[in-house]
Amino acid sequence: MANVDPRLQPPVQQPGTVPPQQPLPQQPAVQQPAQQPAQQPVYATQPTAYPPPQYPVQQPPQPVQQPPQEEGHHHHDVEEREGTPVLTLISHSDLYYWWPVWAVGYLMALLTRFQGHEQQVGNYPEWFHPSSSLGLIFFFVLLLVVLIMNVQVRGLASGMVILGIILVVVLLAYFDWLETVLSWIGHLSVHMNMGAYVFIATAMFVIWASAVFVFDRMDYWQIKPGQITHVHVFGAGSESYDTDNMILEKHRDNIFRHWVLGLGSGDLKVQTAGANRQDIYIPNVLFIGRKVEIFQRMIATKPDAFPNAMIR
Repeated sequence: MANVDPRLQPPVQQPGTVPPQQPLPQQPAVQQPAQQPAQQPVYATQPTAYPPPQYPVQQPPQPVQQPPQEEGHHHHDVEEREGTPVLTLISHSDLYYWWPVWAVGYLMALLTRFQGHEQQVGNYPEWFHPSSSLGLIFFFVLLLVVLIMNVQVRGLASGMVILGIILVVVLLAYFDWLETVLSWIGHLSVHMNMGAYVFIATAMFVIWASAVFVFDRMDYWQIKPGQITHVHVFGAGSESYDTDNMILEKHRDNIFRHWVLGLGSGDLKVQTAGANRQDIYIPNVLFIGRKVEIFQRMIATKPDAFPNAMIR
């Protein structure tokens, strides 16, 4: 029998004994999150400077602008007297339409002074314009005003004829052909010195201004709600008429007199009612269109209801 090394033989288990158990492999331990220490309140050890409290500044209440009352709005042609609006109508004389004479006279005097030449006449030097067109235009304007003031030009056809004549004369003077045309009738030439233009224009302006701003205002008409009065500055007193059932007629059919020379003037005819029926004629009223509209509103307003009346 061969000898066996006892170290190579398995150990013999004795009955009633438990074999030793092998240890299990260890699993990695789960790391628990570290607990954060509770934060302790921090107290300021030094006082902190706080800004002063801001309080809202109360603005003073703004006054509420009320819309303007319609009773206080009056037309600029109407003046208020003792709380009553009064419309004044001035009847101008025919001299009002003569303003082109002095206006063109001053214009020709300026052209003669700046475009003319000095000539020795007698013992004194005089200014003359080398062209005779200035003198011809001045006399043409003078004669045209005389024609318009004495001949009633009515209708569109008559107005177009006069406008055509004016246009032809102005074009002939502008192209310096007027002297050529006049030479066909005997070499007619008109020359006026600057003194003649100034004298005629100044005399005409003095007469025109005295009539328009002084003498024409000595006799006028005042229109109030429910009443029309004819006022005389000198002489007789005044006449008043009731506006009940009053009829107004506006005449502005003369093209050159009312539109060209009068700049919107016209004639007004007023017809009263009642037993003493009268026809009132007020010629040459400036800006008659808007004044008639105010006139119609004022005569339609009763005096008892005037505090609520409105003229605009």
